[in-house]
Amino acid sequence: MPTPSDTIENGNPPTEGAFARRVAESTGETPLRARTLETIQVNVGLRCNLSCEHCHVGASPKRDEEMAWPIMLSVVQLAKRTGAARVDITGGAPEIHPHFRAFIEELTRLGVAVQVRSNLAIFSEAGMEDLAAFLSRRTVAITGSLPCYLEENVDRQRGSGVFQAALDGLRRLNAVGYGREKRLPLSLVYNPGGATLPPSQTTLEADYKREMINRYGIHFTQLSTITNMPIGRFRADLRRQGTEQQYLTLLQDAFNTATLANIMCRNQISIGWDGRLYDCDFNLALGWPVSGTPSLTDPGLDVHTLERRPIRVGDHCFGCTAGSGSSCGGALV
Repeated sequence: MPTPSDTIENGNPPTEGAFARRVAESTGETPLRARTLETIQVNVGLRCNLSCEHCHVGASPKRDEEMAWPIMLSVVQLAKRTGAARVDITGGAPEIHPHFRAFIEELTRLGVAVQVRSNLAIFSEAGMEDLAAFLSRRTVAITGSLPCYLEENVDRQRGSGVFQAALDGLRRLNAVGYGREKRLPLSLVYNPGGATLPPSQTTLEADYKREMINRYGIHFTQLSTITNMPIGRFRADLRRQGTEQQYLTLLQDAFNTATLANIMCRNQISIGWDGRLYDCDFNLALGWPVSGTPSLTDPGLDVHTLERRPIRVGDHCFGCTAGSGSSCGGALV
């Protein structure tokens, strides 16, 4: 029988594993299937101004992979064909992409809601001085990573000086209405600094709101808590510390059947910078494309089949179903 660590290596997904068995035992679903396509998540490239130790896609200033403009236009067409409610843009630092603003223009012209996942520090970079104003004029929702409201904890995880740069980014966003106006939602994302599950999202949000306003005068809309996935740089760090198996066991022991109805792979698709399709951002990081038609540009791509596709799972999926659950939108139950 494979152990959790046997089934989450890069490469071909396992045909069975502890997570697949747990889902079958809990729900009778074999395999787990998508139910709709509400969100199209797009990783436009892996270049970033930071090299965060928890980054599951391995983004850094040294990466040069980026989505070509024709693929971006194909994403727009997919949004049109499916009627997806939202396009969620991520990276890397997606704001660095040379066609980032043009991509947003195309999507907003279509009438689809747009969300950008930002490291917040990017707003302090040269050439980004008008970025907050650009995004606010197009009512783009912002989701920013801020793993703690204390400087030393953030800089330990993301690099020296990142916390102050993120605060500067938040102040720029507040200045144009983000976190203050209903039409301009500003969400913050918390992930634990180590091999633990996130605390209660509701309780932590109250703490964040109190500390962010009292310490820094910063407003935001809501907080999302996300579990660290045992892949990428975080998994490598677990191995260095000798705590990988302990963490995997923690996730398995905290499996919550109630989260399965709302896990993000049920209602979204992730698109890599090269146009390949994935069930989620974590499968993207592992290089596990969807079953069937794995590329956005494949002429045989059938939207109905995509919306009802079987989901490729591995034992890293315990990260999304542990405790209160975890998704790109935070806790699930």
